[in-house]
This record gives sequence, structure tokens and C-alpha cells, in this order.
Amino acid sequence: MVKKFFALVLFSGLFIASCGSGGSEGNNEIKIDGSSTVFPITEAAAEEFRKEAPNVRVTVGVSGTGGGFQKFLRGETDINNASREIKPSEVKTAKENGIDYLRLSVAFDGLAVVVNPENDWVDHLTVEELKTIWEPSAQGEVTKWSDIRDEWPDKELHLFGPGVASGTYDYFTEAIVGESGASRGDFTASEDDNVLVQGVSTDDSALGFFGLAYYEENMNKLKLVPIENENGKVVKPTLETVSNNTYSPLSRPLFIYVRKEAAQRDNVQKFVNFYLDKAPMFSKQIGYVPMPDSAYKAQKQKFKTFHSQPDSTASAK
Repeated sequence: MVKKFFALVLFSGLFIASCGSGGSEGNNEIKIDGSSTVFPITEAAAEEFRKEAPNVRVTVGVSGTGGGFQKFLRGETDINNASREIKPSEVKTAKENGIDYLRLSVAFDGLAVVVNPENDWVDHLTVEELKTIWEPSAQGEVTKWSDIRDEWPDKELHLFGPGVASGTYDYFTEAIVGESGASRGDFTASEDDNVLVQGVSTDDSALGFFGLAYYEENMNKLKLVPIENENGKVVKPTLETVSNNTYSPLSRPLFIYVRKEAAQRDNVQKFVNFYLDKAPMFSKQIGYVPMPDSAYKAQKQKFKTFHSQPDSTASAK
């Protein structure tokens, strides 16, 4: 399904990834950009929303969370898909640019750590071993599988991961290394998770990470690596382990950020409410974990309060 969503963006005239200069032109366009992880939910919502509001043109881009925030905080987009919370530096930019916004939670996701199916030596990894692999000091030092565990083969280690503008990269480095954005630099990076899937699936020395939905879409090409959590229990990411937080620390919430000026438009209000109503269904279809119904109701009330109030300082609440 994830591949289908990307194909729709690339080939359909209904969804145009480009977000040009300036905000939405007129009242009949909603511009969205940001996280590739949140993209499938948003794109599904946009596709279904067009059936109810065919005169509203919804465009959905995929610039990564960081790249999306750059556009959002320049006022070029109405909504930003985000797989992490807004950074302090981005909050500062929002204030400087007079951008007021609201963060809304839409689902939960787990990060999948994967290897090639031909890899017959890895049965699980610990958080400490992941840190050993990915921390900045590992560059030039941890280059073979035997550098991780002595009993593993003396084969080169080839790493694949999201680009540095990705919220998935930020979340993984914070959860594993202990500092957002801190990692070794000698890995194959891409904002397109399908590129990462292709890399790991064709290299028997590879290890990579990305959102769980992309593993589930390609599970016949990949081997999922269970992670030992802080309680010493080896856990695979599933809908259950993500929702009950036993797949720790690689479970996370997913967000959309709505710009205040845009939220005061009728078409954006209708779209966001439609999105929150349908998010549980879309999340399950794609492979993410929906929030409880009460949580979606709370998000809708928060959005109603937000767009009804006069402009104020930017808020992530």
C-alpha cells in the first residue's frame, strides 16, 4: 500500500509534490509537505477528502520532517507532516516569522531494524549494540559484523538509514545514540524509504532502519530484527507491542502541524476534522497503530479551540 501511495503522488494529477513560493493560492487549495512516514496517512486522507470536496485541491509533498518544517515556517504550506516534535530552533524561527501553529497527534509508529534475509547470524540486537553501530565514534571503527559481536562473521557492515532531514533519523538517533541528529556519517541515506528497502534487500551484509509500515509492505524481502528492551525482553515491533510500549525505545507518535492562518479557512477546518475522523482506519490499513477514540476526540476539540481563537504566539501544545 505504501508503494501505491508513492506511485499516486508521482503519477497522479490530483497530488502534486511541488510547493512553490507563497502560501496557498485562494481558498480552494491546501498545501501539505513533510515526513515520508506520516505521508501515507495524509495522502489517504487527501484522496478520500477529494471525493467529498472535489473543488478543493490538496497537494502532498515529501520533503522529510525537517525539509517540510522549513517550508511550513516560511508560510509556504498549510500543514506539515512530522514524525517528531518541532525543535527549539524551529520554534524560534516560527516566532521570528510570526507563524502560529498547532500540533495534532494522528497515530503511533514503530521503527523497524532490518537485515537481509540471507543474514543467518543476527537473531536480535540490544539498544547498546545499536548505539555501538550508529554513534559518531563508530565511523571507521565498527566496520564489520564481528566488531559488534565476536562470534559474528568477519564481513563488512553496510548501513542504510533515512536522510538527516528525516524525523525518523532524528527520532532514532535520539532514542539510540542519546542525541538527536548524532550518528556516524558513512551510511547510505535516503529520504525515500523504498530506496532503503532496495538497498538492504539486495545486500547480505546490510543493516537498516525505517518505519514499520515499510517493513510490512516488504516483509518478503527483509528480515526483521527484534530489539532487547530496557527490561531485558526481546521484542519485535507489532501493532500490539507498539501500542503497549513494550517495543521500547523505538515506538513513537506521529503528528501533523497546522498553521493558524490556514486553520481559519473553512476548507482546512473541514479537511483536518475529516482527517482525524478517518485516521484510525487509515492507520490500520497502512500498518500504523491508531490512538484510542477518546484521543482523536480530544485532538478535534483542541483544533476547534485553536482555530476559533485570535492569533497568538506559536504553540506546540
